[in-house]
Amino acid sequence: MNPSFQARILILEDNASLVANLFAYLEPRGYLLDAAQDGLAGLTLAQQGNYHALIIDWGLPTKEGVDVIRALRARDCHIPILMLTARDDLDDKISGFRAGADDYLIKPFAFAELEVRIEALLARSRGRRRKLTVGDLSFDLDTQHIWRGSRQIQLSASERRLLEVLMRASPSVVSRPELEETLWGDEPPEGNVLRSHMYELRRAVDGEQEEKLLHTLRCVGYRLAVQEQN
Repeated sequence: MNPSFQARILILEDNASLVANLFAYLEPRGYLLDAAQDGLAGLTLAQQGNYHALIIDWGLPTKEGVDVIRALRARDCHIPILMLTARDDLDDKISGFRAGADDYLIKPFAFAELEVRIEALLARSRGRRRKLTVGDLSFDLDTQHIWRGSRQIQLSASERRLLEVLMRASPSVVSRPELEETLWGDEPPEGNVLRSHMYELRRAVDGEQEEKLLHTLRCVGYRLAVQEQN
């Protein structure tokens, strides 16, 4: 791997021994790794974290890997995904790719082959630089750098995910349930945690700016838009 670039990879795998072996092989090669052993936890991490690639097993507890991939792609998540599974049937491979996987590696596998496949996914992803823009607000999805004009904005992982959803939808309204599902899936926390996140996001994005971009529509949701789009 390029020594100037440290890729963050999330591994969704319920075999603890295999996870340990993946960490032992990939971490010394410069990769930053996280792991989850069930599908729902992995889906939440994938949406909240700033990952460059995902490695997903098919047979996961609580939510199968292929369903995790479908859920991520349905939410416009473009993180490169490699399926790592013992399911070697052609129909399974086709289902995995149609769900949104970018690559498919069958167990048992050689760690060296896994590494070169990861490198290929990362190289293709870096070649497709993605940037969102609303007014003078810009969000580079590859570097996770956010700017309002000449001012760089620092956000938490949750706030970045909310901002990405709002910018992709702009100038349309995003409902509260949609934003809650973005952060917490089907199990949003009790209380008004979303409001706290939106308060911090508004303070970071708009701050002392004369032109406000983040707008609240009472009892409906939130919209990110320049004034002439209101």
